Amino acid sequence: MIKALLITGTVGAGKTSAAEAVGDLLTAREIPNAVIDVDWLRRCWPSPPGDPFHGALTLRNLRAVTRNFVEAGAERIVLAGVIESRAERHAYEDALGRPLSVCRLRVALPAVHDRLRRRHAGEPAALAWHLGRSGELERILAAAAVEDTVVDVTTETVPQVAALVVRGWMGP
Repeated sequence: MIKALLITGTVGAGKTSAAEAVGDLLTAREIPNAVIDVDWLRRCWPSPPGDPFHGALTLRNLRAVTRNFVEAGAERIVLAGVIESRAERHAYEDALGRPLSVCRLRVALPAVHDRLRRRHAGEPAALAWHLGRSGELERILAAAAVEDTVVDVTTETVPQVAALVVRGWMGP
């Protein structure tokens, strides 16, 4: 049975790094898998009116890419991305063609801000946007509660985060 996991969290939470590390853990266990950074499925300019994050394009691409990975033998699909509502979770499940487990990475905002300052050093406009979005998105995610599990990863290393995520998703 093919299973899917979305690792979500605010900007700077470490979603992509965690997803890559989860993929590595699955590979080490010889479990066929694919890792998808959802941001790359939506990276297109300009965005249509009313869809600033290219949600419709994301779902079309997710459907196609998932089908290709499953046909190539993937048994676990690991996504890194943000969903802000139950409706969006259901839309992802429809695009994936299977139920979706969701793990939210929770990181203290001061730690997120430190990460963002390092990531966007020399990019003042991008830094300002991400700093503002981090708190806003954390509030949205906490209120929406679309996740099945929450992992506090403020002080964890990426391999520790991956182990916690896999344990919450697949068990020990």
